[in-house]
Amino acid sequence: MLSLLYLFVYLLAGVMIVRCLLPRMGVIARVWVGLTLGILLMMWLPALFAFFVDFSVLGHLLSLIPLCGVTFAAYAFRDKASVRPFEKKDKQLLILMACVALPLSLLGGYLQYTHCLRDVNGNLHVGQTTYGDLPLHLGIITSLRNAPFPPDYSIMPGERLTYPFLMDSFSTTFMLFGMPLNIAVILPGTLMMALVFAGYMILAARMASGKRAVIWATLFVFINGGLGFLYSIDMMGVSLGDGSTNSLQAGTWLDRLETILYGWYLTPANHAEQGYYNLRWSNIIVDMFVPQRTFLGGWCMLLPCIYLLYDASAGAFTRKRGLCLTGEYALRFEDYPVRQLVLLGVMAGGLPLLHTHSFLALGMISAGWMIYDLCHRGKLMPWLLYGGLACALAAPQLFGWTFAQTTGNERFVYFQFNWVNNPGGSGLRDGYLWFWIKNIGLPLILLALSLFERDRKRRFIASGAFVIFVISEFIIFQPNEYDNNKLFYVWWALCAVLAADYAVELYDRMKGLCSRRVLAVMTAVCCFATGTLSIARECVSDYQMFSSSDVQLAAWVEENTDREDTFICWTQHINPVSALAGRDIVCGPGLWLYYHGFNLSERENDIRTFYGSPHGRRDILEKYSVDYILLGGYEYNNAFPNTYELEENYDCVYEAPDGTRIFAAGEMKND
Repeated sequence: MLSLLYLFVYLLAGVMIVRCLLPRMGVIARVWVGLTLGILLMMWLPALFAFFVDFSVLGHLLSLIPLCGVTFAAYAFRDKASVRPFEKKDKQLLILMACVALPLSLLGGYLQYTHCLRDVNGNLHVGQTTYGDLPLHLGIITSLRNAPFPPDYSIMPGERLTYPFLMDSFSTTFMLFGMPLNIAVILPGTLMMALVFAGYMILAARMASGKRAVIWATLFVFINGGLGFLYSIDMMGVSLGDGSTNSLQAGTWLDRLETILYGWYLTPANHAEQGYYNLRWSNIIVDMFVPQRTFLGGWCMLLPCIYLLYDASAGAFTRKRGLCLTGEYALRFEDYPVRQLVLLGVMAGGLPLLHTHSFLALGMISAGWMIYDLCHRGKLMPWLLYGGLACALAAPQLFGWTFAQTTGNERFVYFQFNWVNNPGGSGLRDGYLWFWIKNIGLPLILLALSLFERDRKRRFIASGAFVIFVISEFIIFQPNEYDNNKLFYVWWALCAVLAADYAVELYDRMKGLCSRRVLAVMTAVCCFATGTLSIARECVSDYQMFSSSDVQLAAWVEENTDREDTFICWTQHINPVSALAGRDIVCGPGLWLYYHGFNLSERENDIRTFYGSPHGRRDILEKYSVDYILLGGYEYNNAFPNTYELEENYDCVYEAPDGTRIFAAGEMKND
């Protein structure tokens, strides 16, 4: 209850701040921007106090003081114009959101519930997409409780946590006020998914030419998937593959549907046989928002930033044509909407430690729109105000965290043409255009055709979007080349509006053609079949991540060890000590840490060496300040422990029903 009250205070403050600064903005957009601002402040203010009083309840309570100060400052410097009332256009947008954003939000809440530690008879279950990444986020969430800042990796003690952690610390806040771990993950995830779905519709309404285009653009973005479904229906009466090769065409008729729904990453959007099908345009809901929490948090803040930027800079284009469902057109650029630009700069400046890719994408969009604006209107001052403030706030995060991780590491930022269609620069798997057409589908063709139309508004939107596309097609920004999709999705979020606008125009031009409704239905099937199959797969996916024995072990660790204690154990990613109890372990899995830029060979070798000779290599325990030794199934299967020496030299302080034991790493019994 206290956690919800704390959240409500921040959300209310965010809405009040935006009401004071931007009273001319439409009601729905104003509330949405205010809610996202409240969440951003709730992430940042306690984190700033953690540098002085740790990430504790005290720090969170103290953060309410600057929150009050910021709110009063917004009131003192408020825009004294009349507050825009609720209007007919707001009602129209609410109806659209009820028809599209609300069902998507309910879907998001269901997936959060089923995919984030669902309790099944004492065991904790997850879904397919969260099976890999969720323990990383759980470990950050649980380890940040009362942690000093700047925090270290709990799975790589001694190394600063350079991974953007604000989305996870947001869940830690709820835990500090008494919320269980699973709810502390599900609640903010569901809230942010709802804000993203609603927010995208608000943004699309600001950019698109009408209500139908808003709906189509939203579906293009969130039910995405491309043409991969065609593989599943090609020659359905003949089995052309097996469970390991050409699996989309294994079996006949309904066998193929069963493969998609119950196979491990066998959907036609993101398929395990990457070298065979080259299907890589993952569905953004199930493959990005649910498992990749930083991506979700980044979009929650990125969309209002794009809205504020577009609203401040593109008023001239929206006056010429189109419906603006969210309120009046922006102030002319000549009028310098200073309050809006300052708010935009603050929100943009807070992005790097939430999601670095979102900050990078926003920077690329801003560069494209700034150049376009300078070429047409020559107004530089607003860009300097917004950009200067955003860069000033982002610089400490970039130099203190992001660049510290990437500097000198050749696996970050390198040239590679055509993203994952050219793995390791070894040559294109698919023809260039065909790769993008089959992965994005018919909406890409609609986008290409729309760019031939003489429409200044569309060209302005494209001038920012395609800066992202061009750069991301030539430069990879992290060791995992696939992660460039976090930039491509932002490009597509803008371009989907253009594709949707053009689709509606084509439909209207076919007026009088009796078959146009049939063509529209066929187009919808081609656009959304793959995404629908991917979402359906996640709705039925169910895997046990932690057993009841793991839960009991984690509870014992929390109750009987200190927050600063370190465990030596194997490096598996499903680890109740690090994920559920939040304790440090000597080394986590390369599944995550390799892509964060770390070389794990020394620590992995030390772990094997200690378990092989626990009596003679006590120096390894001292090297990593180990307090406890974990001995369970993963250690038996991978580290091949000398159990006799462990039992003879160290006290067993815990033994689980499944045989897992914990030994105290204090003085050896025979010394």
